[in-house]
Parts: sequence; structure tokens; C-alpha cells
Amino acid sequence: MEFDVAIIGAGPAGLTAAIYSARYGLKTVVFEDPTRVSQLAIVPFIENYPGYEGTGLDLISKMKDQAMKFGAEHRLERVEDIRKDGELFIIKTDSGEYKAKAVIIATGGKHRELGIEGEKEFVGRGVSYCAVCDGFFFKGKKVAVIGGGNTALADAIYLKDLGCDVIVVHRRNKFRADEALQKQFFDKNIPVIWNSVVEKIEGKSKVERIIIKDVKTGDVKSIDVDGVFIAIGIQPQTEIALKLGVKLDTYGYIKVDKRQATNVEGVFAAGDCCDNPLKQVVTACGDGAVAAYSAYEFIANRFGKS
Repeated sequence: MEFDVAIIGAGPAGLTAAIYSARYGLKTVVFEDPTRVSQLAIVPFIENYPGYEGTGLDLISKMKDQAMKFGAEHRLERVEDIRKDGELFIIKTDSGEYKAKAVIIATGGKHRELGIEGEKEFVGRGVSYCAVCDGFFFKGKKVAVIGGGNTALADAIYLKDLGCDVIVVHRRNKFRADEALQKQFFDKNIPVIWNSVVEKIEGKSKVERIIIKDVKTGDVKSIDVDGVFIAIGIQPQTEIALKLGVKLDTYGYIKVDKRQATNVEGVFAAGDCCDNPLKQVVTACGDGAVAAYSAYEFIANRFGKS
């Protein structure tokens, strides 16, 4: 099956690109990996997206419905390979093979790991990267949230409201989160352990404690917890981009110009897989809109579609 535009990823960047692409009259398909969840879908509450306040899951569901309403096709298939064949791109998924005139990569990112002893061993047994997904299981229990950005503070607030006994561990002496979110956080009187890093997660069959180190004094201490929620940022998912020869920066993000174009002609990228200082829904959507317009122009110039 042949499409004008193939979009890899169904987060806010990919779905916005799909909305714009379909409205330009391009035959559009969005591939969503069934084994991955968009970062937006697990955000408990959004209040900084213009005109909307609510859950991330509700917002992304609305975006998906809107894209489909304008004619974009949604396929729950994992893209395994992309290659150039003449003027077209060949997209191979776990269910079939497709052709497209242009590709928009919007694969987003996944949660960064601490890379410490006990982290991998206790995933699903007290270690989590998603407060919304797993918070319910820790109601009435003591948990540590690791991080100091928007996600960490939002997770801490969510877990506190859920009925957890929450502490936050942050390696610096101040948060990086938005001021409005910090105010909400401090209003909850959630304890913070400043200038500290988690060196080890311990337990028998499940998490029982964390070992933390003060980065200034070098002092080490143990804190008993039932759960550890790690919220230290996003790792861009760019494996599929590498298959196409798309250039990445030193941090693994896709290099794009102001039109969201990569170094490979006909390939564009949008959202958290690109280097953007503000990893927010609104910026991902902006990237997606620009990428779709650039893809439209590319197809019109190369293939004569208007």
C-alpha cells in the first residue's frame, strides 16, 4: 500500500503532523508501536496547554480522533525498518510493508534510567518510571520520587494526593520545574532531600530501601521506602532514524533545520526525538505542524501534488 506521508509515532507531534498532513489532502498513515506508550498519555494533569485542562490521556485521545476525522489512517504496528527505494521510502512493520513519498519521524523518547545497582532488578517490584501507571499500588506506603523537573514534581503531587507518603530526592539545591508547579508542590509540604543522589536500591523480593549520598558532604545514608519513582528526563528514541542515515547530535537527538527537515531528503522529524530545550506538548505540536507543511511542500515540488 502506498501513502503520501508516513508518520512514525503517535504522540502529540505525530498526531498533529497527521492532522495537518491529512488536511493538506495528503494520503497519510500514522504508525503506533503497540509496545510503547506516549509520554503524554501518562501525564496525570495538564494545565499549560492553551485552551485545555485535563489528563494527558484524554488530550491525546482527542488528537487521535481528530487526525482520523480528517482522513489519516492509524495502524497499530511497530516499524522495524525504513529504506529508500528510488523516489519512495519502504516502511517495513511487524505486519506488512508500505511505501511513502515522505516520512515524518515522531518517535519521542523513553524514560532515562539512573543506571544504579538494584534499578533493573526491582522494575515492577517497587521501581517504576510511571506514577500514573503504578501509583495506585503504593497507596498508604512510603515512596521516593527521584528528580527535580516538571515530571518529578507532578509525580510527587499525584502520589501525595493518592495517599502515599512521599519524599523527593534531588541532586541539586533547587528545582528546574516551572514556578507554578513548584508552588503547588511546596503547598503540599512534601519533604525534599537536596543535593543528594541515589546510589543503590535494596531489598529482597521487592524494594525495601534506597542508599543515598550527599554530593556535597559525601555522607551516605539509608532510607526505608516501598517504592522508587524515577523521573529524571527522556532518552530520545532514534533507532529508526539511524536506519535511514539521519544525522544525530552528540546527545542522540535528530538534527533538524527550522523546517524540521533532516539531512535525508524527504525525511522530517518532530517532537521529543529532536533537540528542543522545552520538552512540552505545545512545542511537540508546533514541530508536528511544521513537519507536515514541509512534507507537503516537498511532495508538491517533487511529485507535483498540490
